[in-house]
Amino acid sequence: MATERELGIRQGKALQAAANRFPRSEFTIRRLLRSNDTFRELCEELADAEAALAKVPESVAALREAREREWRELVQELVSEVEQALKRFETGP
Repeated sequence: MATERELGIRQGKALQAAANRFPRSEFTIRRLLRSNDTFRELCEELADAEAALAKVPESVAALREAREREWRELVQELVSEVEQALKRFETGP
């Protein structure tokens, strides 16, 4: 089980990942991270995917290109999902 400190670090990384992509929505992102578990998990997945993408250059050369493509696609899908969630929240139901 994660400690409060670990949860705080994970949520901080989630905030940073989403806010880096959507700086104008940082206030909304902060609110959603506190109040919406699905959004928080989505942003945590984005942070994890970006961290994995950053490690691709350390991969074996033969796998590097395939891994990079996979992680880039996942990051883009997650960014799109975060963007859609922000639009739904900011425009209302």
